[in-house]
Amino acid sequence: MSDDSQILIPESFTVLYVPRGRVRPTAARQEIAERYEFCEDLAHMLEDQAKAVLFDLGISEDDVLERIQAGLCGGAAGVTPGEAWWVTRRLAELLGWDGSRLAPPPDGA
Repeated sequence: MSDDSQILIPESFTVLYVPRGRVRPTAARQEIAERYEFCEDLAHMLEDQAKAVLFDLGISEDDVLERIQAGLCGGAAGVTPGEAWWVTRRLAELLGWDGSRLAPPPDGA
């Protein structure tokens, strides 16, 4: 992937790589673009699973999102806690659910 990639990375994702008190990301644009594509794909892949959990368990949308975020933070998904938060927020957006109650990622995530 070259620096002239056509991928538009949302600021909500880029800020995951900008430490508090800084203005520039700690990773190269190519790396951030690759991580963004992975996380965006992951959010889309989780749509059906989230709907199934909502239906099968009869729990609230917030509970479904919290469970998914916790699962993503478990390490097996290959995402950082910050990316897990972003994926879960993006999933909520894709489903038309309110993801505003999700716990934000810890500093430095």
